[in-house]
Amino acid sequence: MGMVSEFQEFIKRGNVLDLAVGVIIGGAFGKIVSSATDDLIMPVISLATGKIDFTNLFVALDGNTYATLAEAKKAGVAAVAYGNFITAIINFLIIAMVIFLIVRQANKLNAPPPATSAPPPGPTPTEALLGEIRDLLSRR
Repeated sequence: MGMVSEFQEFIKRGNVLDLAVGVIIGGAFGKIVSSATDDLIMPVISLATGKIDFTNLFVALDGNTYATLAEAKKAGVAAVAYGNFITAIINFLIIAMVIFLIVRQANKLNAPPPATSAPPPGPTPTEALLGEIRDLLSRR
């Protein structure tokens, strides 16, 4: 019974629920970014680079030539699919930029209010008296 109640307390914490929501939204956001990269950005890059299909940029490690990465995989050949790697890097950069913009905006919203420009308060009477004593002693 003790472990069940501990687990319930653990789940009830806001951090766990926030983490679960973040993971779910992050997964959905990853799909959106992948779609944006694969369906919007990569075709434009492909057009700009002479219609290169990034999904078929690979090196077959058996020394033979294959028309597509799918053909190489179907033949059971190990291949370095650097086109997929380039696409993954672009996905990462998009996600990093969006996260940067979100954090930047959140920091602006959560920024502490600017300090008032009121002059600092003067010394207390005790501090003023101690300052005078210090000045008198330093003159000796």
